[in-house]
Amino acid sequence: MKYEDLRDKRIAVLLSGGVDSAVVVHELASHGLSPDCFYIKIGSDDKDEWDCSMEEDMEMATAVARKYGCRLEVVDCHRDYWDQVTRYTMDKVRAGETPNPDVMCNRLIKFGAFDAKRGRDYDLIATGHYAQTEVDANSTKWLTTSPDPVKDQTDFLAQIYDWQLRKAIFPIGHYMKDEVRQIAEREHLVNARRKDSQGICFLGKIDYTEYVRRFLGEQPGDVVEMETGRKIGQHRGHWFYTIGQRKGLGFGGGPWFIVKKDVEQNLLYVSHGYDPATAYKQDFPVHHFHSINGHLPEEKITFKIRHTPEFHRATLEPVGQGAYIVHSADPIHGVAPGQFCVVYDADHHRCYGSAEITI
Repeated sequence: MKYEDLRDKRIAVLLSGGVDSAVVVHELASHGLSPDCFYIKIGSDDKDEWDCSMEEDMEMATAVARKYGCRLEVVDCHRDYWDQVTRYTMDKVRAGETPNPDVMCNRLIKFGAFDAKRGRDYDLIATGHYAQTEVDANSTKWLTTSPDPVKDQTDFLAQIYDWQLRKAIFPIGHYMKDEVRQIAEREHLVNARRKDSQGICFLGKIDYTEYVRRFLGEQPGDVVEMETGRKIGQHRGHWFYTIGQRKGLGFGGGPWFIVKKDVEQNLLYVSHGYDPATAYKQDFPVHHFHSINGHLPEEKITFKIRHTPEFHRATLEPVGQGAYIVHSADPIHGVAPGQFCVVYDADHHRCYGSAEITI
């Protein structure tokens, strides 16, 4: 990133209260830039409803903005989140699919609702994502991976639009996480040692199961062994379980893996053992491929279906408008409908976009 090219740009920083976005402010300020900071309010004001860390986040964000002489403004996107991201999430889990709320939060809220409310007044929106960008000879901007394979967050950005990417900058995307911590320590940032948030972006201490229960309740049904058809227990609602899940099932006689859901009959199918073949797939369909910048992937790709450091090699077989069959070089564990298959080039450098798994 050439900071001298940004001197005449109006820059908005999405300041969350975490160490990553705090170091973003430091990076910009240390290069003579004066961004405005914004805290996106997503959580509820009702502390009895959600045990949210918003108050602590605000204290941290305020301290960082004050340290660098930046203006801080709170932008209320609470209703936007619940109307868009939560509705998407609950529709998917009710249908027996595996959604990714954080992917849609980036598209609909951080680069969506925020832009509509305040970001439209700025040339660039800076975030603490571990991702990078590059511009090719044709002036096309690409989303590219971070050098930190564990923290790389391009998979969470693979549903954003071209216009959103054109406004996005990721000032810490070229760092390793340890380097970001070291900068924060060196600059005595108030959140230098604050732990990274886990799970859905605003839930705080509320876990995902409780999040789903509050909207969908419980619907008990049978758990059936896939190979024999034998009933081995009951579940509380198929939406609490994901394909490939092994931990936290609570069914006796295990270990068990979730291998299939029958939503109409409210049945969960499980397979016995530590590594059942039924938990793996090598070929699977995807649909509604979303290209970030309009470029479609080549035949040979790498991909991810969850947030892990590993990339899998595959070939793509086009089968219709925006539809493909992914032929993975290796069997993949826990492939589930509704997951995003995030597609990269063969060197897992450029991210083309993502598509939903349909099986």
